[in-house]
Amino acid sequence: MLDDDAPAGALDLGTDAGLLEEAAREAGRIALGYFDTDVRRWTKGDDSPVTEADIAVDRFLRERLGAARPEFGWLSEETADTAERLSRQNVFVVDPIDGTRAFIRGADEWTISLAIVTDGRPVAAAVYCPRRDEMFLAAKGRGSFLGGTRLATAKTDQLSGARIAGPRKVTAHAAAKAAGVREVAFVPSLAYRLALVSAGRVDAAASTRGPCDWDLAGADLLVHEAGGRLSQLSGDPLLYNRERPVHPPIAASGAPLHAALLSLLETTLSES
Repeated sequence: MLDDDAPAGALDLGTDAGLLEEAAREAGRIALGYFDTDVRRWTKGDDSPVTEADIAVDRFLRERLGAARPEFGWLSEETADTAERLSRQNVFVVDPIDGTRAFIRGADEWTISLAIVTDGRPVAAAVYCPRRDEMFLAAKGRGSFLGGTRLATAKTDQLSGARIAGPRKVTAHAAAKAAGVREVAFVPSLAYRLALVSAGRVDAAASTRGPCDWDLAGADLLVHEAGGRLSQLSGDPLLYNRERPVHPPIAASGAPLHAALLSLLETTLSES
């Protein structure tokens, strides 16, 4: 798996993270070729949009990553799922374009989210925002990076003044206002929302809509390697590459804030 001879915290995060970075950059170039055009689009069974760009990027990533690691399993939002991946120790978990609605309307905040999951947890990750040329990378035990900068989550331990990115049912809730939470503009790509937590640009982020493996796996590693926590409401970490790759509501933050964040999220959900 990762290159164990590389020193911890080095910018060379190992061969697997390097593979994901190269694939994400090329996938970004493909996606940008469709961006701000009259891209063909349709609606999937869950009422979410998909475009020809999503499919083109998915096809490229499956060919590129599959050729490099043919023994790995595959789980992607835009590929029909099969039980075959469950027998694999290592699995690529892919969202070709996370934030397709933002992509369609010409906004910047969409990403390509890639992860390698081993025994249920991510060990290498790349979350790339092509419009801003921001490449977030992480490898287990080696840290999270944006470009040449090592990332760290925010240190705040108080909800008062905390910047929380998430649905307005959380950030604009009476309990959040009473706690003094600072609502930030909604970030449509969940992977990017969580990557912002890893970089300390926001103090916390949440999702309440049953996020899937491909939304979370890459950013999960980014947050943890930056010193933060990402969990379900129980506080338990997420496990990936299970039969049903869907999760309950989740929250991410720096470690000192996490207990208060989970309590707030539980309150907002119980009263919604």
